[in-house]
This record gives sequence, structure tokens and C-alpha cells, in this order.
Amino acid sequence: MSTVPISEILLAGPRGFCAGVERAIDIVELALSVCRPPVYVRREIVHNRHVVESLRAKGATFVDELSEVPDDATVIFSAHGISPAVREDARRRGLRVIDATCPLVTKVHLEAVRYAREGYSIVLIGHEDHDEVIGTLGEAPDRIVVIDSAAEVDALEVPNPDKIAYLTQTTLSVDDTRDVIDALRRKFPRIVGPSRDDICYATQNRQAAVKRLAGDVDVLLVIGAANSSNANRLVEVAKMAGTHAYLINDVSDIRPEWLAGVTRVGITAGASTPEMLVAQVVDALRGRDVSVREVHVVEEDVRFAIPQELERMAQERGMALPERTAMRQSI
Repeated sequence: MSTVPISEILLAGPRGFCAGVERAIDIVELALSVCRPPVYVRREIVHNRHVVESLRAKGATFVDELSEVPDDATVIFSAHGISPAVREDARRRGLRVIDATCPLVTKVHLEAVRYAREGYSIVLIGHEDHDEVIGTLGEAPDRIVVIDSAAEVDALEVPNPDKIAYLTQTTLSVDDTRDVIDALRRKFPRIVGPSRDDICYATQNRQAAVKRLAGDVDVLLVIGAANSSNANRLVEVAKMAGTHAYLINDVSDIRPEWLAGVTRVGITAGASTPEMLVAQVVDALRGRDVSVREVHVVEEDVRFAIPQELERMAQERGMALPERTAMRQSI
């Protein structure tokens, strides 16, 4: 790739790991040091193959369903959240549970429970096959309907148009979600929602960085897994801005024809993408005269606390969690 006439690489900032992902990975690594093996993880802890393989190499056992976990074993729930039915199954079987659900996803779950208890019909804006939506839907399946576009609003019917609320999947496109919410408000003027949209800070920041970068580059490479919703949304945001954009899992996915005649390349990464993959792409594209520049729209300093159940497990074994957890604080 060194023969490509690239003169400048622009790195979006922020990019890559968010606080929820960092916390989830920390939880697995700490559990491996605190809990007696084996330690099971239900589903991908975050949507990135490189992260999963790294944790598997350290001793984590990944499973698709709880039925694959022996009774009384330790199991970690992924950052995307789970339904109450899964949680109850784990309790019934006596599993030792460590919940790595992102606190921002938990917030959406709690809102769903509150609206359901108050008798609202709930419109959940998101992708019905995404783990996060599946988990949220499980909180009140009889009251929640899932939609993912403004076009679906016209056909939407609810028992009481004056008693309707909306929630959003945290990893959606900010612009697309705003369009859906606007359509809902036009059809249901009395619809209520969270005090601020539930799309997470990291998703919004990464999309804002792509918008800032898009007009300054010929092509944008988004590093992330094909099943990562937030990474796919970054590609969409760039394309909406009129910039050629491609999703790659790692440097091996880059096609030379994408870079033909390109002088300025933008690079960003989804919230589940480790920075080492960004470094590898930069190294592959950087020639002798290629400059690298960071374009920041905001600095992030969010941290989430480690689950209390993990701290209790450490105490039960007379162990102290590593110092890095002491610096984490709730928001």
C-alpha cells in the first residue's frame, strides 16, 4: 500500500473504545483473575472479534446461551444487556452472575419498566435483531413495539394515542433517530420520552467527529465489526455527507481500488474497536511523506464503576481488585 499517493491521514477524535466497552472488557479480565475457572461470557462481551479472541486467549469461555453454562458456574452478561427472562434463568439455576451491561443501556431498561408500569404504550426505536433491543424488549414485551425508520410511523397504531412513550437504542444514528422522533411527535402530539434522547454520548461524539472529518477527506475507513451497530452508523453518517466510506474489520480488508487517486484518508473506529487496529491501518497507509493529523471535536473523560458483585466475589476470596478499578467512578 505504500505506493498509494496519500499525502495525509486524518484521525477522528474521539474514536474507538467508549467507557461502557472499557468497563465490560475490564470486568472480564478482572473476573478471570478473581473467580475460579471456568468463567463464562454469554454472547460477545462487545461486538468485536479481536476483543473476543483476546479475552478467549486469556481464559474466558464464550457461549451463545445460558444452557451451555453448567449450574453454579460464573457467567458474565455482555455490555448490550439482557432480558429479565435470561436473568431469572440464571438465578433459578444458581449461576454466579456478573453483569457487564453498559449503565447507559441499563438506563433505557429502567425507563421501559417505568413507562410500562404507568400504562404507556412504548415505541422502541432500534434494530429488532440487535442484542440491546432484544434485551430492552424483554422488559415489557406486551407494551413495546420496535421500529427503525420514520416510514413505519404512519402505520403505527396504539390503544391510547394520549398514553404513548418512546425510547431509543443507544447506538443509532443521531440524525435518523431524530427523524423518527419528529415523525412520532407529528402523529402523536402527546408522546413523551426521556429528558434527553437515549443515544449514548460516545455514539453522538463519534458521529460528530465523522461529520467534521467527512468534508476534508476523499475516503473514510471505519474500523469495526460487521455486527457493530455504532460502526455501521459511522459509515452511514459519512456517506450522507457525500464521502466515500467503507467498514473494515482490520487492515486486511482494505482494497487498493478504494484508495486509487486518493490523497487524504480519514480513519475512525467504532466504540468496540481497540486502538491497536487503528495503529495497524495507519502504519499500512503511511508512506515516507504522509502526515498524520488528529481532528478532535470533544474530549471524553467518562468512567463507569465496576459492578458490586465482582467486588464481593473478590472479597469472598480474600482478594483485592487491581488498583485501576479504584480510579473509576459512576456518572
